[in-house]
Amino acid sequence: MKAFIHQHDNWPNFTWRSDEIVNLLSEARNLQGRLIGKMESIGFDLRNEALLDTLTLDVLKSSEIEGEYLNPDQVRSSIARRLGMDIAGSVESDRNIDGIVEMMLDATQNCFNSLTAERLFDWHAALFPTGRSGMYKITVADWRKDTTGPMQVVSGPMGKEKVHFQAPDSSIVENEMNLFLDWFKNNSKIDLVIKAAIAHLWFVTIHPFDDGNGRIARALTDMLLAQSDKSNQRFYSMSAQIRIERKGYYEILEKTQKGNLDITPWIEWFLCCLINALKSTDATLNRVLFKAAFWSKHSNTIINERQKKLLNKLLDGFEGKLTSSKWAKIAKCSKDSAIRDINDLIDKNILQKEAAGGRSTNYELKK
Repeated sequence: MKAFIHQHDNWPNFTWRSDEIVNLLSEARNLQGRLIGKMESIGFDLRNEALLDTLTLDVLKSSEIEGEYLNPDQVRSSIARRLGMDIAGSVESDRNIDGIVEMMLDATQNCFNSLTAERLFDWHAALFPTGRSGMYKITVADWRKDTTGPMQVVSGPMGKEKVHFQAPDSSIVENEMNLFLDWFKNNSKIDLVIKAAIAHLWFVTIHPFDDGNGRIARALTDMLLAQSDKSNQRFYSMSAQIRIERKGYYEILEKTQKGNLDITPWIEWFLCCLINALKSTDATLNRVLFKAAFWSKHSNTIINERQKKLLNKLLDGFEGKLTSSKWAKIAKCSKDSAIRDINDLIDKNILQKEAAGGRSTNYELKK
Protein backbone atom coordinates (compact mmCIF):
# COMPACT_ATOMS: atom_id res chain seq x y z
CA MET A 1 0.00 0.00 0.00
CA LYS A 2 1.31 3.42 -0.96
CA ALA A 3 1.55 5.72 2.08
CA PHE A 4 1.64 9.03 0.22
CA ILE A 5 0.16 10.42 -2.97
CA HIS A 6 3.53 10.99 -4.68
CA GLN A 7 4.33 7.25 -4.35
CA HIS A 8 1.48 6.16 -6.65
CA ASP A 9 2.46 4.77 -10.03
CA ASN A 10 0.49 7.41 -11.97
CA TRP A 11 1.83 10.38 -10.00
CA PRO A 12 1.43 13.25 -10.84
CA ASN A 13 -1.55 12.52 -13.11
CA PHE A 14 -4.23 14.06 -10.91
CA THR A 15 -7.91 13.45 -11.59
CA TRP A 16 -11.05 15.18 -10.34
CA ARG A 17 -14.80 14.92 -10.83
CA SER A 18 -15.74 18.03 -12.79
CA ASP A 19 -19.47 17.64 -12.15
CA GLU A 20 -18.87 17.95 -8.40
CA ILE A 21 -16.91 21.20 -8.60
CA VAL A 22 -18.63 23.02 -11.48
CA ASN A 23 -21.06 24.97 -9.28
CA LEU A 24 -18.33 26.08 -6.87
CA LEU A 25 -16.11 27.11 -9.78
CA SER A 26 -18.95 29.10 -11.35
CA GLU A 27 -19.62 30.90 -8.06
CA ALA A 28 -15.93 31.74 -7.61
CA ARG A 29 -15.64 33.01 -11.18
CA ASN A 30 -18.79 35.13 -10.78
CA LEU A 31 -17.47 36.70 -7.57
CA GLN A 32 -14.10 37.40 -9.21
CA GLY A 33 -15.77 39.23 -12.08
CA ARG A 34 -18.04 41.26 -9.82
CA LEU A 35 -15.11 42.28 -7.59
CA ILE A 36 -12.92 43.40 -10.48
CA GLY A 37 -15.83 45.40 -11.90
CA LYS A 38 -16.50 47.04 -8.53
CA MET A 39 -12.84 47.98 -8.03
CA GLU A 40 -12.57 49.49 -11.51
CA SER A 41 -15.46 51.82 -10.66
CA ILE A 42 -14.04 53.41 -7.49
CA GLY A 43 -11.22 55.51 -8.93
CA PHE A 44 -7.44 55.29 -9.03
CA ASP A 45 -6.56 56.52 -5.52
CA LEU A 46 -9.09 54.33 -3.72
CA ARG A 47 -8.09 51.37 -5.85
CA ASN A 48 -4.46 51.85 -4.82
CA GLU A 49 -5.48 52.08 -1.16
CA ALA A 50 -7.42 48.79 -1.47
CA LEU A 51 -4.46 47.21 -3.28
CA LEU A 52 -2.07 48.27 -0.49
CA ASP A 53 -4.44 46.92 2.18
CA THR A 54 -4.84 43.60 0.38
CA LEU A 55 -1.14 43.05 -0.29
CA THR A 56 -0.27 43.95 3.31
CA LEU A 57 -2.82 41.45 4.58
CA ASP A 58 -1.55 38.80 2.17
CA VAL A 59 2.07 39.11 3.33
CA LEU A 60 1.16 39.22 7.03
CA LYS A 61 -1.20 36.24 6.94
CA SER A 62 0.95 34.03 4.70
CA SER A 63 3.72 34.37 7.30
CA GLU A 64 1.32 33.87 10.22
CA ILE A 65 0.28 30.50 8.80
CA GLU A 66 3.88 29.43 9.39
CA GLY A 67 3.87 30.91 12.91
CA GLU A 68 5.89 34.01 11.96
CA TYR A 69 4.40 37.37 12.97
CA LEU A 70 5.67 40.37 11.01
CA ASN A 71 5.42 44.06 11.89
CA PRO A 72 2.36 45.40 9.98
CA ASP A 73 3.76 48.95 9.65
CA GLN A 74 7.01 47.64 8.18
CA VAL A 75 5.15 45.39 5.73
CA ARG A 76 2.83 48.20 4.62
CA SER A 77 5.73 50.64 4.24
CA SER A 78 7.84 48.13 2.30
CA ILE A 79 4.98 47.43 -0.15
CA ALA A 80 4.21 51.13 -0.58
CA ARG A 81 7.86 51.93 -1.39
CA ARG A 82 8.03 49.20 -4.01
CA LEU A 83 4.77 50.33 -5.61
CA GLY A 84 5.83 54.00 -5.57
CA MET A 85 3.06 55.00 -3.15
CA ASP A 86 3.50 57.85 -0.68
CA ILE A 87 1.89 56.92 2.65
CA ALA A 88 1.70 58.68 6.00
CA GLY A 89 3.80 57.22 8.80
CA SER A 90 6.15 55.23 6.56
CA VAL A 91 8.84 53.35 8.52
CA GLU A 92 12.02 51.48 7.68
CA SER A 93 11.57 47.74 7.16
CA ASP A 94 13.73 44.77 8.09
CA ARG A 95 15.58 42.82 5.43
CA ASN A 96 13.48 39.67 5.90
CA ILE A 97 10.27 41.68 5.47
CA ASP A 98 11.56 43.30 2.29
CA GLY A 99 12.37 39.80 1.02
CA ILE A 100 8.88 38.34 1.40
CA VAL A 101 7.38 41.55 0.01
CA GLU A 102 9.62 41.33 -3.05
CA MET A 103 8.58 37.70 -3.61
CA MET A 104 4.85 38.39 -3.29
CA LEU A 105 5.02 41.45 -5.53
CA ASP A 106 7.02 39.59 -8.17
CA ALA A 107 4.45 36.78 -8.14
CA THR A 108 1.49 39.14 -8.58
CA GLN A 109 2.81 42.24 -10.37
CA ASN A 110 4.70 40.02 -12.86
CA CYS A 111 2.12 37.23 -12.90
CA PHE A 112 2.30 36.75 -16.66
CA ASN A 113 6.09 36.20 -16.70
CA SER A 114 7.39 32.64 -17.04
CA LEU A 115 7.98 30.58 -13.92
CA THR A 116 11.45 29.02 -13.94
CA ALA A 117 13.70 27.29 -11.44
CA GLU A 118 15.87 30.42 -11.28
CA ARG A 119 12.85 32.57 -10.46
CA LEU A 120 11.91 30.21 -7.63
CA PHE A 121 15.51 30.30 -6.39
CA ASP A 122 15.33 34.12 -6.38
CA TRP A 123 12.16 33.96 -4.30
CA HIS A 124 13.76 31.52 -1.87
CA ALA A 125 16.86 33.71 -1.50
CA ALA A 126 14.61 36.70 -0.80
CA LEU A 127 12.84 34.76 1.97
CA PHE A 128 16.09 33.73 3.66
CA PRO A 129 18.59 36.58 3.11
CA THR A 130 20.91 35.36 5.90
CA GLY A 131 21.00 31.76 4.66
CA ARG A 132 19.33 30.62 7.87
CA SER A 133 15.89 29.67 9.07
CA GLY A 134 15.92 30.95 12.63
CA MET A 135 19.13 29.58 14.17
CA TYR A 136 19.61 26.85 11.57
CA LYS A 137 21.64 27.08 8.39
CA ILE A 138 19.68 25.86 5.36
CA THR A 139 20.26 25.33 1.66
CA VAL A 140 19.15 28.57 0.01
CA ALA A 141 18.31 29.17 -3.66
CA ASP A 142 18.68 25.47 -4.47
CA TRP A 143 16.65 22.30 -4.04
CA ARG A 144 16.85 20.63 -0.61
CA LYS A 145 19.59 18.05 0.03
CA ASP A 146 18.07 16.05 2.95
CA THR A 147 21.46 15.89 4.67
CA THR A 148 19.82 15.13 8.04
CA GLY A 149 17.30 12.58 6.79
CA PRO A 150 13.97 12.56 4.92
CA MET A 151 11.91 15.75 4.73
CA GLN A 152 8.98 15.03 7.09
CA VAL A 153 6.11 16.92 8.67
CA VAL A 154 5.88 15.55 12.22
CA SER A 155 4.19 16.35 15.52
CA GLY A 156 4.31 15.00 19.07
CA PRO A 157 7.08 14.60 21.69
CA MET A 158 10.46 13.04 20.91
CA GLY A 159 10.16 9.28 20.69
CA LYS A 160 6.41 9.46 20.05
CA GLU A 161 6.43 11.50 16.86
CA LYS A 162 3.56 11.21 14.40
CA VAL A 163 4.58 11.50 10.74
CA HIS A 164 1.89 13.47 8.92
CA PHE A 165 3.74 13.55 5.62
CA GLN A 166 7.04 12.57 4.03
CA ALA A 167 8.16 14.38 0.88
CA PRO A 168 9.81 12.74 -2.15
CA ASP A 169 13.50 11.94 -1.69
CA SER A 170 15.82 14.85 -2.46
CA SER A 171 17.54 12.82 -5.19
CA ILE A 172 14.43 13.13 -7.40
CA VAL A 173 13.36 16.68 -6.48
CA GLU A 174 14.99 18.28 -9.54
CA ASN A 175 13.18 15.90 -11.88
CA GLU A 176 9.91 16.40 -9.98
CA MET A 177 10.26 20.16 -10.27
CA ASN A 178 11.06 19.96 -13.98
CA LEU A 179 7.76 18.12 -14.49
CA PHE A 180 5.94 20.69 -12.37
CA LEU A 181 7.47 23.69 -14.15
CA ASP A 182 6.73 22.22 -17.58
CA TRP A 183 3.09 21.69 -16.57
CA PHE A 184 2.88 25.18 -15.02
CA LYS A 185 4.21 26.75 -18.21
CA ASN A 186 2.43 24.74 -20.87
CA ASN A 187 -0.89 23.40 -19.58
CA SER A 188 -3.41 25.95 -20.79
CA LYS A 189 -6.45 23.64 -21.02
CA ILE A 190 -7.25 23.77 -17.30
CA ASP A 191 -9.24 26.66 -15.87
CA LEU A 192 -6.72 28.90 -14.11
CA VAL A 193 -8.57 28.74 -10.77
CA ILE A 194 -8.43 24.93 -10.85
CA LYS A 195 -4.81 25.18 -11.96
CA ALA A 196 -4.08 27.32 -8.88
CA ALA A 197 -5.56 24.62 -6.64
CA ILE A 198 -3.52 21.87 -8.32
CA ALA A 199 -0.29 23.91 -8.33
CA HIS A 200 -0.62 24.62 -4.61
CA LEU A 201 -1.08 20.94 -3.73
CA TRP A 202 1.58 19.71 -6.15
CA PHE A 203 4.23 22.17 -4.99
CA VAL A 204 3.79 21.56 -1.25
CA THR A 205 3.79 17.82 -1.91
CA ILE A 206 7.17 17.98 -3.67
CA HIS A 207 8.35 20.29 -0.85
CA PRO A 208 11.42 21.25 -2.90
CA PHE A 209 13.09 23.58 -0.38
CA ASP A 210 14.46 23.19 3.14
CA ASP A 211 12.01 25.85 4.34
CA GLY A 212 9.55 28.38 2.93
CA ASN A 213 7.55 25.88 0.85
CA GLY A 214 4.17 27.03 2.19
CA ARG A 215 4.83 30.71 1.52
CA ILE A 216 6.09 30.01 -1.98
CA ALA A 217 3.10 27.74 -2.68
CA ARG A 218 0.77 30.57 -1.68
CA ALA A 219 2.72 32.99 -3.89
CA LEU A 220 2.23 30.59 -6.81
CA THR A 221 -1.48 30.44 -5.94
CA ASP A 222 -1.70 34.24 -6.04
CA MET A 223 0.22 34.26 -9.32
CA LEU A 224 -2.29 31.97 -11.02
CA LEU A 225 -5.29 33.70 -9.47
CA ALA A 226 -3.93 37.01 -10.80
CA GLN A 227 -3.72 35.40 -14.24
CA SER A 228 -7.30 34.17 -13.85
CA ASP A 229 -8.40 37.74 -12.98
CA LYS A 230 -6.44 39.04 -16.00
CA SER A 231 -5.06 41.67 -13.63
CA ASN A 232 -1.90 42.09 -11.59
CA GLN A 233 -3.80 44.09 -8.98
CA ARG A 234 -4.92 42.06 -5.95
CA PHE A 235 -8.11 42.93 -4.09
CA TYR A 236 -8.64 39.70 -2.17
CA SER A 237 -6.29 37.61 -0.05
CA MET A 238 -6.32 33.83 -0.29
CA SER A 239 -3.61 33.66 2.39
CA ALA A 240 -5.75 35.64 4.86
CA GLN A 241 -8.61 33.20 4.37
CA ILE A 242 -6.32 30.16 4.68
CA ARG A 243 -5.09 31.69 7.95
CA ILE A 244 -8.68 31.81 9.22
CA GLU A 245 -9.29 28.23 8.04
CA ARG A 246 -5.79 26.98 8.95
CA LYS A 247 -6.97 23.88 10.85
CA GLY A 248 -9.07 22.73 7.91
CA TYR A 249 -6.25 23.61 5.50
CA TYR A 250 -3.77 21.28 7.18
CA GLU A 251 -6.39 18.55 7.62
CA ILE A 252 -7.38 18.48 3.93
CA LEU A 253 -3.72 18.65 2.86
CA GLU A 254 -2.81 15.65 5.02
CA LYS A 255 -5.86 13.69 3.93
CA THR A 256 -5.16 14.40 0.25
CA GLN A 257 -1.45 13.60 0.52
CA LYS A 258 -2.30 10.26 2.12
CA GLY A 259 -4.98 9.51 -0.46
CA ASN A 260 -5.09 8.64 -4.13
CA LEU A 261 -4.76 10.80 -7.23
CA ASP A 262 -8.44 11.81 -7.25
CA ILE A 263 -8.10 15.25 -5.65
CA THR A 264 -11.75 16.36 -5.91
CA PRO A 265 -12.11 16.99 -2.13
CA TRP A 266 -8.99 19.20 -2.15
CA ILE A 267 -10.28 21.25 -5.09
CA GLU A 268 -13.67 21.60 -3.37
CA TRP A 269 -12.00 22.88 -0.21
CA PHE A 270 -9.81 25.27 -2.21
CA LEU A 271 -12.81 26.70 -4.09
CA CYS A 272 -14.80 27.18 -0.87
CA CYS A 273 -11.82 28.97 0.67
CA LEU A 274 -11.48 31.18 -2.41
CA ILE A 275 -15.20 32.03 -2.34
CA ASN A 276 -14.90 33.02 1.32
CA ALA A 277 -11.83 35.14 0.50
CA LEU A 278 -13.71 36.94 -2.27
CA LYS A 279 -16.72 37.59 -0.03
CA SER A 280 -14.54 38.98 2.75
CA THR A 281 -13.22 41.75 0.48
CA ASP A 282 -16.37 43.75 1.22
CA ALA A 283 -14.84 44.57 4.61
CA THR A 284 -11.62 45.80 2.97
CA LEU A 285 -13.50 47.89 0.43
CA ASN A 286 -15.83 49.36 3.06
CA ARG A 287 -12.82 50.38 5.17
CA VAL A 288 -11.15 52.04 2.18
CA LEU A 289 -14.33 53.93 1.26
CA PHE A 290 -14.87 54.98 4.90
CA LYS A 291 -11.29 56.25 5.12
CA ALA A 292 -11.69 58.25 1.91
CA ALA A 293 -14.98 59.74 3.11
CA PHE A 294 -13.39 60.61 6.47
CA TRP A 295 -10.52 62.57 4.96
CA SER A 296 -12.85 64.24 2.46
CA LYS A 297 -15.07 65.38 5.34
CA HIS A 298 -12.07 66.72 7.26
CA SER A 299 -10.14 68.15 4.30
CA ASN A 300 -10.32 71.66 5.80
CA THR A 301 -9.85 70.60 9.42
CA ILE A 302 -6.51 71.59 10.97
CA ILE A 303 -4.83 68.32 11.97
CA ASN A 304 -1.14 67.98 12.83
CA GLU A 305 1.15 65.20 11.55
CA ARG A 306 1.00 63.20 14.79
CA GLN A 307 -2.77 63.28 14.69
CA LYS A 308 -2.83 62.25 11.03
CA LYS A 309 -0.58 59.28 11.78
CA LEU A 310 -2.74 58.01 14.63
CA LEU A 311 -6.02 58.66 12.81
CA ASN A 312 -4.78 56.66 9.84
CA LYS A 313 -3.91 53.82 12.20
CA LEU A 314 -7.44 53.88 13.59
CA LEU A 315 -8.90 54.02 10.08
CA ASP A 316 -6.74 51.07 8.99
CA GLY A 317 -8.00 48.95 11.88
CA PHE A 318 -5.99 49.63 15.04
CA GLU A 319 -5.52 46.43 17.07
CA GLY A 320 -6.28 46.72 20.78
CA LYS A 321 -7.23 49.81 22.76
CA LEU A 322 -5.85 53.27 22.01
CA THR A 323 -4.73 55.03 25.19
CA SER A 324 -2.82 58.27 25.67
CA SER A 325 0.27 56.22 26.57
CA LYS A 326 0.07 54.26 23.29
CA TRP A 327 -0.51 57.51 21.41
CA ALA A 328 2.67 58.99 22.91
CA LYS A 329 4.69 55.86 22.09
CA ILE A 330 3.50 55.57 18.48
CA ALA A 331 3.72 59.31 17.78
CA LYS A 332 7.11 59.53 19.57
CA CYS A 333 5.99 62.44 21.73
CA SER A 334 5.46 63.19 25.42
CA LYS A 335 2.31 62.04 27.19
CA ASP A 336 1.31 65.69 27.68
CA SER A 337 1.53 66.26 23.90
CA ALA A 338 -0.48 63.09 23.32
CA ILE A 339 -3.22 64.28 25.69
CA ARG A 340 -3.33 67.68 23.95
CA ASP A 341 -3.60 65.97 20.55
CA ILE A 342 -6.42 63.74 21.79
CA ASN A 343 -8.38 66.54 23.50
CA ASP A 344 -8.07 68.67 20.38
CA LEU A 345 -9.61 65.88 18.28
CA ILE A 346 -12.36 65.37 20.86
CA ASP A 347 -13.18 69.10 20.64
CA LYS A 348 -13.36 68.73 16.85
CA ASN A 349 -15.80 65.79 17.17
CA ILE A 350 -13.33 63.37 15.61
CA LEU A 351 -12.44 61.26 18.66
CA GLN A 352 -14.47 60.18 21.65
CA LYS A 353 -13.86 58.26 24.86
CA GLU A 354 -14.92 54.63 24.74
CA ALA A 355 -18.06 54.04 26.81
CA ALA A 356 -16.66 50.86 28.41
CA GLY A 357 -14.35 52.78 30.77
CA GLY A 358 -11.95 50.79 32.96
CA ARG A 359 -8.60 51.49 34.56
CA SER A 360 -7.34 53.34 31.47
CA THR A 361 -9.24 55.75 29.26
CA ASN A 362 -9.50 54.47 25.70
CA TYR A 363 -10.30 56.51 22.62
CA GLU A 364 -12.06 55.71 19.36
CA LEU A 365 -13.27 57.43 16.22
CA LYS A 366 -16.58 59.18 16.68
CA LYS A 367 -19.25 57.49 14.58
